[in-house]
Amino acid sequence: MTNKDLFEALRMFEKEKDIPMDFMLQQIQKAIEIACKSYYGGNDNVVFKAEPEKNSFDVKLVKTVVEEVYDPNFEVTVEEAEQINKRKKYMVGDEIEVPLDPKRLGRIAVSSARNVIRQGIRAGEKGQSLIEFQSKLGEIVTATIERIDAKNGAATIRIGKSTAILPKTEQVGIDELHEGDMVKVYIADVKDSERGPHAIISRSHPGFVRRLFEKEVPEIFDGIVEIKSVTREAGSRTKMAVLSNNPDIDAIGSCIGPKGARVNAIVSELGGEKIDIIEYNEDPKKYISAALSPATVLKVDIIDEEARNCKATVPDDQLSLAIGNKGQNARLAARLTGWRIDIRPESGFYGEDEEDEVPAAEEQTPEEQTAEEITAGEQEPEDQELEEQDFDEQEPEEQEPEEQELEEQAEE
Repeated sequence: MTNKDLFEALRMFEKEKDIPMDFMLQQIQKAIEIACKSYYGGNDNVVFKAEPEKNSFDVKLVKTVVEEVYDPNFEVTVEEAEQINKRKKYMVGDEIEVPLDPKRLGRIAVSSARNVIRQGIRAGEKGQSLIEFQSKLGEIVTATIERIDAKNGAATIRIGKSTAILPKTEQVGIDELHEGDMVKVYIADVKDSERGPHAIISRSHPGFVRRLFEKEVPEIFDGIVEIKSVTREAGSRTKMAVLSNNPDIDAIGSCIGPKGARVNAIVSELGGEKIDIIEYNEDPKKYISAALSPATVLKVDIIDEEARNCKATVPDDQLSLAIGNKGQNARLAARLTGWRIDIRPESGFYGEDEEDEVPAAEEQTPEEQTAEEITAGEQEPEDQELEEQDFDEQEPEEQEPEEQELEEQAEE
């Protein structure tokens, strides 16, 4: 391969793999240094110069000028130095750059160099994948499905020039993916491991819905309407709280769009997933009431503001609606607001908060009041028995009939 062929191959590689030519030249230089170290007994003092514009590169091995050579891998005599470079006079101790032909390196050295170049190519590909994924972090991208695992349902998709795995758990339950299909995915995270960088992609992440609304609703994209919170159970239901920064703009209406066109487009992308859009409010009572929609909330009582506990009261006939199927509506409302919500019917639960009816104090005699106070006190069984014993001791003792007859005879 000539120098021209080498640089043409590097240019093609740069175009196909997006790996810069400068990076590849650095890998070639590193490979030559390792090869020289192996072939020349540890001498890896290499001068590498490349000029892609001229399709040329030059490799030289640095040696020291000495009177008598003890190690030809590191040293040359004055006469040898002057023969290599006739334009300069050398003295003992000078250094000279000896031209090197990489083709003359040993087989083992060339094999080592080849391995270094391959590792460099893989590192370059990983680096480009990492850059590509990081540039799209938190965004929605359109990818092509290359393969679907028949066992676990995971889909291998191509994003640009990189590939990623979409696990079954990150797919919407009603998704029907096929090889060759184009699918929108959300890049939730990017991690770099020993095996290389990989993107964590998802269609079930709440950020996926957030980005869909940002793309579909101009008011959100421009910052006029702000998405404060999103929570979802993918494939079933999403709750989203929005706030308008312009009093003349309706936040909920902007998200719904004319005749529901905007929200319907997103529902279609999500395969029919229901979306509840509510208005965010700084007042937790109003915010929690809205979050429990479509149920009507009569009132919200804050139980513990620091622990964020509250009680929401709803009409009796809307209790099941507020809780939702298998508790879904209440669960999503709690996630959306960050409050722990105790939902109660207006009439209360059976047997709850029952109090014994006690006659008014003014209608009772003093004796009755005293007796009631004693009865109302919480007494231990042992205390009650002792009191009964004391009460019995205060009563006059009953005498047997024989004792009464003896007393009468004595009196006579």
